[in-house]
Amino acid sequence: MLYLDLMKKVLTNSIYEDPNISPRQLPSYVKRIRENGEDWPLIAHTMIGMKRLDNLQYCVETVLAEKIPGDLIETGVWRGGAAIFMRAILKAYGVTDRQVLAADSFEGLPPPNPEQFPEDAGDVHHENTYLAVPLEEVRMNFERYGLLDEQVVFIKGWFRDTLPRLSANSFAVIRLDGDMYESTWEALTNLFPKLSVGGYVIIDDYQVVPGCRAAVNDFRQKHGIMEPLHEIDWAGVYWRRTH
Repeated sequence: MLYLDLMKKVLTNSIYEDPNISPRQLPSYVKRIRENGEDWPLIAHTMIGMKRLDNLQYCVETVLAEKIPGDLIETGVWRGGAAIFMRAILKAYGVTDRQVLAADSFEGLPPPNPEQFPEDAGDVHHENTYLAVPLEEVRMNFERYGLLDEQVVFIKGWFRDTLPRLSANSFAVIRLDGDMYESTWEALTNLFPKLSVGGYVIIDDYQVVPGCRAAVNDFRQKHGIMEPLHEIDWAGVYWRRTH
């Protein structure tokens, strides 16, 4: 669908090629690097790249086609790009009975709590102001695309405080981008029980952030989850709930 293809190009800003500002020694803008989601764009609304956007589209379109019940949620939305894209998919298919939930502190990541989550000891994500995007900025980004409406719900606060109180009865797609062990564990603990059979779990940083990977592996082992993990790209994985 041309609209969704264009949305992906605009959300990654491969249209106007805004520069990379990653502390890594990368060139200002390289199409391959941007599409792989390997750089930190100056103004683009997502940094997850084309393959992870393609995967998100596949998961959402599949649950729509198969009528898997539930809303769509992202935990850790940054500038809102992936959540905006989920809302765009619902718009493209004329879906009016599902919501997109965007959960974030909108203040960056929490300081590590090594006593409860020792895997996060020494984590420095909370020191990175680049990851802290205010709620009003994210709301404005939704509005720029004409996608800010009653089907979009913002959940502001630390996941440990907000996710246990969600009123949604079921989810069809849960996309986790919380980086840390704690953020990933809290999201899985509170959202996976509400994931419909046939729904998808997407983990953005599984292959590159050790704390995130450990949380996923521990959760899957604790709950006897045997569905295979599928690689999306160099960073992300997903699985489908089958029982």
